[in-house]
Amino acid sequence: MRVSLLTIASLFLFGWQFASADVRNIEIYRHATFIDTFKPYSAIIFEKKQTLNSAPGTKSVLFNSTASRLYAMNLEGMSVYEFDRASRKVVRVFKFRPTRGQGWDYDADTAIESYQEKPVEACFSHNDKILWVSLHNAGGIIPIMVDSFRDYPKTTDSTNKHITVFYSGSSQKDSFDVPLIRTGKTPKIISRTADDKYLLVSNWHSYNVSVLQLKPDEYPYATLISTIPVASIPRGIAVDDKNAKSYIAIMGGATITVLNNLTWQKQDDLPVGSNPRHLVIDGKGRLFVSYNRLAKIACLSGKTGKTIFTASTAKQPRTIALSKNKQFLFVTCYSGNAVEIYKINRNGFKKLYSIECKGKPVGVDIYEDDHNLEAWVCNYTNGTIDILSFKKK
Repeated sequence: MRVSLLTIASLFLFGWQFASADVRNIEIYRHATFIDTFKPYSAIIFEKKQTLNSAPGTKSVLFNSTASRLYAMNLEGMSVYEFDRASRKVVRVFKFRPTRGQGWDYDADTAIESYQEKPVEACFSHNDKILWVSLHNAGGIIPIMVDSFRDYPKTTDSTNKHITVFYSGSSQKDSFDVPLIRTGKTPKIISRTADDKYLLVSNWHSYNVSVLQLKPDEYPYATLISTIPVASIPRGIAVDDKNAKSYIAIMGGATITVLNNLTWQKQDDLPVGSNPRHLVIDGKGRLFVSYNRLAKIACLSGKTGKTIFTASTAKQPRTIALSKNKQFLFVTCYSGNAVEIYKINRNGFKKLYSIECKGKPVGVDIYEDDHNLEAWVCNYTNGTIDILSFKKK
């Protein structure tokens, strides 16, 4: 991206302190506006569904940046499965050594005895070098060096988490310890800024958001620099790199908290519908949100939180994902046992498909090439992944 003469002039006019912030914004915008070079398309045609086995309690799925590998966070299985996308086979299993901890029964709304090493959500940084994983009952997140785990320094830190790597079709095993980086109680979503400088973590039971500065070449690879209180339970996070803002869905209330990414302080609380769970943002600054209890999705203004349009969904919409061209929205409906796909039109959503996914679908991520689109959907109660295949038109 080229920097205009006006921008360059402003750097000199307003001084070095202002200039430094402006340069940072320009660099963030350059990262954030990278667009995958797929052929244009305006329709997707559902072709088939394929089901793969993962492990108990698959909570979320995440592709690496090239979409050659998919990682499944298996909460009850206390593991991360690495799938080869093309062959649909498990390549490696990252298995945690369990240690006793306190968990949470969401139906009874009470603490229970459990294990610490239960992966929830994940985020890649530094060109897929580090897979950051939130551990439900450990009060923090861990960095997994997916291809260089033999390089971890030897430590005797008792808070470290031990992982054994199993290779499919082989008796070979590796093991290593990863540092636990404390954030808050019951960490959930992890998101990063496009420049790979910061991570944000929503902490369910702490009612706060952690901000960590990333240091990929310095153990333990991230440092907590700020803890931002929020009004109630936080869940979804959408980072707007262009405007240096982050949006936090307050699932325990009816607001979206806005953070200033230059100061890491709360900027605003936008009133929205009740029980917002997940957030994504498009290139126009519009937010898309799933309302878990209301069984709705909505398109909102990122500036005001004002609802632009909504649609009803099957019961308990959870994770949502945008296609690469930002024209299609995929919604996992947990109690509805379905994934719903919507075309995003100028003035509303048009439901295209409601596809049965048995076993409480909860997480989804998208693969695309010039001709095809795949939605990989994880089902929590039966530990499976459904691959929904579409042809682009």
